[in-house]
Amino acid sequence: MVQTSSPEIRADDAERQPPPAPEYSSWISQDRSTDPASVAMRREAAELVERVMEHYRGNTTHEADSQWTEPVANYSDADRWQREMDAVHRTHPLPLAMSAELPGPNTYKAIDVLGIPVLITRDRQGVVHAMINACRHRGAKIIEPGCGVSKRLTCPYHSWSYDLAGELRGVYAEKTFGDVSRAERSLVRLPAGERAGIVFVSLDPAAEPDLDEWLGDLQPLLEGMRLADCHHHGTKELTSPNWKVTLDGYLETYHFASLHPKTVFETNLSNMMAHDTWGPHQRLSAALRPIAQAVDLPPDQRDPGELVGAIYWLYPGLAIAGGWRNKIAVSLVLPRTATESVTQQIILLRDPAVTEEERHAADKFGEWFYEVVRDEDYATTYGVQQGLAALNGTDFVFGRNEPGLQHFHRTVHAHLDNTARAAR
Repeated sequence: MVQTSSPEIRADDAERQPPPAPEYSSWISQDRSTDPASVAMRREAAELVERVMEHYRGNTTHEADSQWTEPVANYSDADRWQREMDAVHRTHPLPLAMSAELPGPNTYKAIDVLGIPVLITRDRQGVVHAMINACRHRGAKIIEPGCGVSKRLTCPYHSWSYDLAGELRGVYAEKTFGDVSRAERSLVRLPAGERAGIVFVSLDPAAEPDLDEWLGDLQPLLEGMRLADCHHHGTKELTSPNWKVTLDGYLETYHFASLHPKTVFETNLSNMMAHDTWGPHQRLSAALRPIAQAVDLPPDQRDPGELVGAIYWLYPGLAIAGGWRNKIAVSLVLPRTATESVTQQIILLRDPAVTEEERHAADKFGEWFYEVVRDEDYATTYGVQQGLAALNGTDFVFGRNEPGLQHFHRTVHAHLDNTARAAR
């Protein structure tokens, strides 16, 4: 069940009591897997700890070569937003689901993307498919948004039915309706593929994405986290402003102390991180507070899961936080209009929550992320959006300490330029 909310129902700031920070437990220190991806991930994590430790010792952070300015109009211009959708979301493979949301045969996830109803399925052989979630009879939506289990996809309008690969299998009262070609009236397929516990879908039915090339050298590090072995605990949904206004908040740690003094800043140091990129994708690795006690420990006694908050960010809008821990928070940001996006918060667990105590702990973990993002991050970014019109004609400045923002916006600019050149 997907729960939805909007900023209008949040508690008044003056009366709000921040939720207590969840308890974290490291998974990476317990992992003993010997496959190459896991070994590479642990080795790279140990090296990353050393890099973040150096920032702690010097009270520094990763810095870009210079500042970057971004015109405010690039956030508010509706025509530019449409061009971004064409150059980014309709051109590149989108991470739309975690494998754990389709945990076995005959499972599905339905999600709306840019007004397109998308249905992702896992058939009885375990193969992932994606298709337009619209019946080929009269276009009715077959499955409402959310995750579930079904051996057959049946349209609620006239009961045409399809298998999990999208093949038309049944036409109600076909004798009186007339013969229907199964091949010609199957659901419209969308290119889909599964890598490292993440399902990617292209909105262009004619696309031929190369996911291995798209992920590049990041793929082994994602595979090492073994996200495909996790369990889906639940999903909540929030409305959010313009997609870039929203994503800007995910791509820097500069705001931790000021915006999250009683929440995120309780566990994370502010304005202190390592930064890495792989093509359009990136990782922000924040220093966690236990790093202060680990400075003098030998390297083999430093637990990456306790010292570094690594957030893997897949372009154009999937953030994986806590991938080295037992509880993982995934944020999927999808544009709706030039002024609105939607965020799915997907909670994954290394082990299923079986006991009442385990379920309670997992629920509290999800509630903490939900409330912090809704009442602190998104309440602030809605304020940003309100000021865009008044600031039109000016620009925003990204500091050297905000390399994630710079990389994201440079990438969007590059994709717009590539699309414009191709159209000439």
